[in-house]
Amino acid sequence: MILAFLLVNTSFFRNLIKKRTHKSQFWLVVIFSIFVIISNLTGVEITNSKEVIMPIIITKLSQSYSIANTRTLVITTASLTGGAGVGMLVGLIGGLHRFIFSNFSDSFYIISSVLIGFLVGKIGDRVRGKQLYPDIFWVGILGLAAELIQMTFIGIFRGFDLVKLIIIPMGLLNTVGSCLFIEILKTYMSNERQLRAVQTKDVLELTNKTLPYFRKGLDLNSAKHVCEIIKKYTNFDAVGITDKVNVLAHVGAGADHHIATEPVLTDLSKTVILTGKKRLAYSKGEIGCPHANCPLAAAIVVPLQVNQQTIGALKVYFTDPEKLTVVEKNLVDGLGTIFSGQLAIGIAEEQSSLIKEAEIRALQGQISPHFFFNALNTIAALMRVDVEKARMAVMQLSVFFRSSLKNGQEKEVSLKNEKEHVDAYMNLENLRFPDRFHLEYQIEVSPQVLIPAFCLQIFVENAVHHAFKGQKGGKKIFLTIKAYNHDYFQISVQDNGMGIKQQILSQLLKKPIKQTNGTGTALYNLNRRLIGLYGSISQIKINSSHQGTSFTVLIPWQFEKEELSS
Repeated sequence: MILAFLLVNTSFFRNLIKKRTHKSQFWLVVIFSIFVIISNLTGVEITNSKEVIMPIIITKLSQSYSIANTRTLVITTASLTGGAGVGMLVGLIGGLHRFIFSNFSDSFYIISSVLIGFLVGKIGDRVRGKQLYPDIFWVGILGLAAELIQMTFIGIFRGFDLVKLIIIPMGLLNTVGSCLFIEILKTYMSNERQLRAVQTKDVLELTNKTLPYFRKGLDLNSAKHVCEIIKKYTNFDAVGITDKVNVLAHVGAGADHHIATEPVLTDLSKTVILTGKKRLAYSKGEIGCPHANCPLAAAIVVPLQVNQQTIGALKVYFTDPEKLTVVEKNLVDGLGTIFSGQLAIGIAEEQSSLIKEAEIRALQGQISPHFFFNALNTIAALMRVDVEKARMAVMQLSVFFRSSLKNGQEKEVSLKNEKEHVDAYMNLENLRFPDRFHLEYQIEVSPQVLIPAFCLQIFVENAVHHAFKGQKGGKKIFLTIKAYNHDYFQISVQDNGMGIKQQILSQLLKKPIKQTNGTGTALYNLNRRLIGLYGSISQIKINSSHQGTSFTVLIPWQFEKEELSS
């Protein structure tokens, strides 16, 4: 029982018995071998006349004397814990020590101890199934069987009179002792699993509530809410979060002088921020708060790191140092890791958002210059022959660039705004080339549905510049928008042009295609934006033949807020 309590309260031992590796079995042999030797040294001597001698420690054993001890119990529990290999080695060491200890007599103990270790280990593994240990019934049977094996050897080599004297107490000792040992291990491990399950549930709930705040970054607002959540779900007396310089939030004891927006006070926190390593403090002096009446008497401070760079610290405090236990240490370590990951997610999402906005700006810049100069040339030419048309062209150019600037500020715009943008573009093209292109709409959805900015513009411009090469007349573009299902609507832009060459078609959307004068790049970037916004289901699908080309995408139903509120 002492052995069981000592072992289960040691995390090193608990880790050894969870998985049977060569390293864990080596250490189990070392641990149980120490106890099997102690068992030999702390037994009860029995003389030839059956007199019982109980010294504190047996320093020497006469060849004619016997000894009753817990060696078999240790070998049995070693076999049940570590398997046959561990049991045999512990039995070998215990038997050898017994042989040497008794002036090299009773060598049969070596054979019996190894045999017990082997049989108990093998049968124990067979009857335990997928469990960590056998049922208590089988433990009792194996404990009794181990002692009966030992008694058989003693009866053969030392006589059955000795067996009659010791079989009942030794049999009870090994049977009950084995059951108690395994039951203590099973109870402790079961309680530990239950405790971890409860802690895991609390931690998951805690992290789920903190994620929305940390995804927005590390600032005064997010830090304050996170500290309040941690304080609610834990037994910490105070919780604080800092950036690299200032206190962002402090909730609980000491809040009167650990104030948000003020510089970090404690030497402990400064050290963690500087070194990027966790620190523990078990006294006010170790915390290093300059405030004379600070109630904080113990602390755990862990760094908050993103991309291996310390950006702040999570601090938990206790008013009583005895509250700082292993459970609290592990919990704070886990929270520090989780919060660092949440902050990294927030930064990554922010960067992703900036990248998408940069791509929109790039698309806007790609569309504008080439078209702008063509439109100016058209207006300059019209001013010589038709001032009214020139005025209309200036107005359409104004509409185009106004909507271009407006749409460029958003990831998604209403269909109404995007259609106005496309109409202005086509009106300018038709002023340059009267009746050359015909754009036909078939729209069966609300004009307030949201679509990615410049989505229609890119498809239509692609058709205008690349679909009709070598084709003299009848250049038509069909833009269809209709419901697809309850979750998505479909945008389809089709032309009756010459189709896309197979060599280009196989590479289109997979990488920018420079030889197509930028069209491949625009489509490639648009496809990336669609996937980034809505997932792979919204990627562009192309169908091209000699009769024309169609581009199709699925967009999830979303509406402008005005329509939702109405």
